[in-house]
Amino acid sequence: MDNTTPTDATTDQAEASFDIVARQDRTEAHVSTLRSDVDEVKARVDRIARAAARPALGGTDEQAPEVKGFVDGYLRRGSLAEVKSISGSVPADGGYAVPRQIDAMIARELTEISPIRALAQVVQTGSAGYRKLVSTGGTASGWVSETAARPETDTPQFSEIAPPTGELYANPAASQAMLDDAGFELDSWLASEIAMEFARAEGAAFVNGSGIDQPLGFLASPVSIAADGARAFGSLQYVGSGAADGFDANPDAKLIDLVHTLKAGHRQGASFVMNSATLAEVRKLKTADGAFLWQPGLVEGQPDRLLGYPVIEAEDMPDIAAGTMPIAFGNFRHGYLIAERSATQVLRDPFTNKPFVHFYATKRVGGQVLDSNAIKLLKIEL
Repeated sequence: MDNTTPTDATTDQAEASFDIVARQDRTEAHVSTLRSDVDEVKARVDRIARAAARPALGGTDEQAPEVKGFVDGYLRRGSLAEVKSISGSVPADGGYAVPRQIDAMIARELTEISPIRALAQVVQTGSAGYRKLVSTGGTASGWVSETAARPETDTPQFSEIAPPTGELYANPAASQAMLDDAGFELDSWLASEIAMEFARAEGAAFVNGSGIDQPLGFLASPVSIAADGARAFGSLQYVGSGAADGFDANPDAKLIDLVHTLKAGHRQGASFVMNSATLAEVRKLKTADGAFLWQPGLVEGQPDRLLGYPVIEAEDMPDIAAGTMPIAFGNFRHGYLIAERSATQVLRDPFTNKPFVHFYATKRVGGQVLDSNAIKLLKIEL
């Protein structure tokens, strides 16, 4: 017999209804929490993706506080207080060290503009001097059986490389009106101007520099016709062109000889270096069967090739003339060393040439042949 009254039944139905509503509320709250978590994860992924897509220049595509203080305070208005507030910006050698973000912009543009810098080995130093020991001979290894005595080996021979160093400078100028324009990107302009001037000066020094208060260029290094192992350390080997004023009747043979004076280990990554006037003559050279030695780059952005190796144009290389060495072939990353002090310094000068403001930028740079077996030269001679 059912003793449930109508009132009890109604109460049970109401409680069941409340339970359903409560469960729905909890479900909706849980779903809302999940959606919030998903949205947060998506936002985090988006932030990581945007950060990864930014150029790696100080870790952000916005100006860091020290860069903004340096640009807006010192460069635009000449405020020394802004400079002194920057960590590491201490006056030295007549200037203030630029923030790393601007220095990285200068370094990137230098690599893109300066042909030898793009090929050579570049090391950063904390002082003006740099030294490196290079092995020049001696045997420090050998073969023995498992139980045999280990005989004494020859003592390795070393030579010290100390690239001659000089102070590289640039002196770009801007009008005060340009500096007062808030839309004028002063940091980008300054980096580009400094890089252009630095590239022009160092490009000449890396090729023909005297080694006195400047790098020693590879063409200014001692040369010899002797093969590897027979030359004095630091001397570059050259191959004669076969004619007193240019190439002989078989220019391809001389260029092939030049390539194969370089050992196989150095030929991986080797390049031809010449100026545009020499390249114009080389592009006309043909083999005995009429095929051109020069080949255009097959992909946009890739260099042209000569005998299968890239051709790099360096305008500081000499033209074809008697006694000159207009073509170099080698692995410059193995063969030439550039040592530079990492910080570029800038001194603001609003007085010398009013109403223009000059930015006197300096940097210590050195250079020297590192491995004389890794660079070969073609000399115009019989």
